Amino acid sequence: MEKTHYRKAFNSPYLSSADIVEPTVLTISQVKLESDKSKKSKDLFNTAYFVEKEIRQGEKLKPMILNATNSRTLASLSGSKFIDDWQNLPVTVYVDSSVRFGRDTVEGLRISTEKPRTTLPPLVPGSKAWDNAKAAFQRDGNLNAVKKRMTITPDLELQLVGECQ
Repeated sequence: MEKTHYRKAFNSPYLSSADIVEPTVLTISQVKLESDKSKKSKDLFNTAYFVEKEIRQGEKLKPMILNATNSRTLASLSGSKFIDDWQNLPVTVYVDSSVRFGRDTVEGLRISTEKPRTTLPPLVPGSKAWDNAKAAFQRDGNLNAVKKRMTITPDLELQLVGECQ
């Protein structure tokens, strides 16, 4: 059962901790220096846009404001301090529950300093992942969620679907 994060009610035009439920690999399509779309300030922000169009099926992926920490991480991952060079860069976005904001500690988005794994592990019959994939297929009626995390050959996909029927 999916739960609703309390911050969803604020309907931000930007990606937030309410949108990320687990570490998520995304590909930066471009970063722009642009004004705040929420109109809460007149500041300019480094804003990342992503190749992926949805964060989950049916849920639009929003751009992400890059604070100084995340901007430094992207500079390190890309090998360049120029936002124009951060295109087509795969990153892992996660929620850090210990981000300092003034005197408060809040949830905030972070980009992992580790490059995400670009090759997915294979799905092997008889493994725990195989059982999880079968449960996902029975729940969803497809293997879309599984294919985001694992590599499955067409023959094994047929085998898995056959075992579910």
